[in-house]
Amino acid sequence: MVHAYRALAAALAVGIVLAPSAHAQKRYGPGASDTEIKLGQTMPYSGPASAYGAIGKAELAYFKMVNERGGINGRKVNLISLDDAYAPHRAFEQVRRLVEEDDVLALFQTLGTPTNTAFHKYVNVKKVPHLFLATGATKWGDPKNYPWTIGFQPAYQVEAGIYARYILKNKPDAKIAVLYQNDDYGKDYVKGLRDGLGDKARRMIVAEVSYEVTDATVDSQIVTLNSSGADTFFNVTTPKFAAQAIRKAHDIGWKPLHIINNVASSVGAVLIPAGLDKSAGLITALYFKDPNDPQWSKDAGMQRWRDFMARYMPGADISDFNYVYGYGAAQLMTQVLAACGDDLTRENLMKQALSLRDMTLDVTLPGVKFSTGPKDYYLIEQLQMARFDGKRWVLFGEVIGQE
Repeated sequence: MVHAYRALAAALAVGIVLAPSAHAQKRYGPGASDTEIKLGQTMPYSGPASAYGAIGKAELAYFKMVNERGGINGRKVNLISLDDAYAPHRAFEQVRRLVEEDDVLALFQTLGTPTNTAFHKYVNVKKVPHLFLATGATKWGDPKNYPWTIGFQPAYQVEAGIYARYILKNKPDAKIAVLYQNDDYGKDYVKGLRDGLGDKARRMIVAEVSYEVTDATVDSQIVTLNSSGADTFFNVTTPKFAAQAIRKAHDIGWKPLHIINNVASSVGAVLIPAGLDKSAGLITALYFKDPNDPQWSKDAGMQRWRDFMARYMPGADISDFNYVYGYGAAQLMTQVLAACGDDLTRENLMKQALSLRDMTLDVTLPGVKFSTGPKDYYLIEQLQMARFDGKRWVLFGEVIGQE
């Protein structure tokens, strides 16, 4: 299986679409046929997390590229991408439509912790593959209770634990202030930080303040956290609020060690709106290559990404990490679908998604690999620390895995 996936990845990287065997028995589930593979997703094209809409746009464009090259095993991918405005009730309604009316083979890259939570149980009862969710909530790795759901990015608790280890090593006497979104997304990070700090968490965390996705700004929260006397700031937000927090902290003269979570680290969607000068010194952890980093200027995988952006997304902001993320997720899904061959049943799709071994993508950092198994639903468990120098994220240290 390992060698098969590596051969497949190499073929797809140069645009070769595998042909189905003439003697293979064809088996189809809902949304699949001799000519089509129908997938569904919800994305926040509007609402407070609309910056993430770039992910869905990149994935639509990627499958357009795949289709122009002949599709996957001769079948065209039809990705139905619907707006949920980052509202759980709307996400549930849209997913019901995708499953019960559009009859999709699988859900792919549905975005957001609160939105996915709204239909998590529903899709598992319906036995619909709920694949590569655009959220790192730890609960997506629960094969016993939710066997049809697999996440995509590193678990938020794993990521927060890496930040905790960094703080303990480099600033053991830190006074930490935490800003977090008041839902499972934000609370997952807080738990990961506390677990990572262990018995020192009670002493080191001096302030925690939350915000609601319906809030206009987080300015008052930043003022409150500054008044706590904290010298370290863990910023757990989504792009709109991340930019506000960075800007406000700078404007009131608060200069803590500022750690921002990965999903709010996009240069184009967060740091430019906040102000590049105000963002200098930020720390995060990455698993994808930064499109602004000149060290990838001759990297073959990133060159394929740049060629893709130029042809299929002309005019898009190439400094936005979200386009890299969407490309990577769509590339992974393409490889899994191709591995299904002519058995495009929901059961076989899950089998292939759970058979990944040390897979890399055009856009993953060296040392970061995707692996799954029947009892391992976490695709990535490695990240690398990075510091923003005012222009780009500069990697430092080694790739770090879960302890």
